[in-house]
Amino acid sequence: MYEGVVQDLIDELGRLPGVGPKSAQRIAFHLLATDPADIARLQDVLGKVKEGVQFCEVCGNVSEQQKCRICRDERRDLTVICVVEEPKDVLAVERTREFKGRYHVLGGALDPLSGIGPEQLRMRELLKRIGEADIKEIIIATDPNTEGEATATYLVRMLRNFPGLSVTRLASGLPMGGDLEFADELTLGRALSGRRVL
Repeated sequence: MYEGVVQDLIDELGRLPGVGPKSAQRIAFHLLATDPADIARLQDVLGKVKEGVQFCEVCGNVSEQQKCRICRDERRDLTVICVVEEPKDVLAVERTREFKGRYHVLGGALDPLSGIGPEQLRMRELLKRIGEADIKEIIIATDPNTEGEATATYLVRMLRNFPGLSVTRLASGLPMGGDLEFADELTLGRALSGRRVL
């Protein structure tokens, strides 16, 4: 334990996702040794992020305007929506350069143990979008973990009664360059069940 404000800084940094106690301590001491001008720039950016960044009124992605750049892009396919958990997932899909539709960010995944149910996610907004536009396909791109699978199952049940709407799920399985012997049973099972004709 360190004295006063140094320990407070370590504690606050440790509350960030993915930052454990040792990383928080390293970051804190890096900040203590950093030039004051660099600290001022960091403070300025943090202030601007909180004041200037909002969530897109259409899809829920982060944006500096009411609509994000993807929702403003007239070239995107309006009939296909890729449903993701978080704004960071939009960037992951965009990096593939394969998807040309629009997105819908749920703002998390179902997790009843943490008190996150359908009401805490942007499910109503998704239903509203489907009802107001000519959507032909919903691609469910939630994480392949327990919460993501529960969310995907809930979405499939919720969307199955929309006439003419195709609901698909991202395929999952073996990574490129991976060896079968190192694949866990769940991943290998998914790869087998999701196989396709060549």
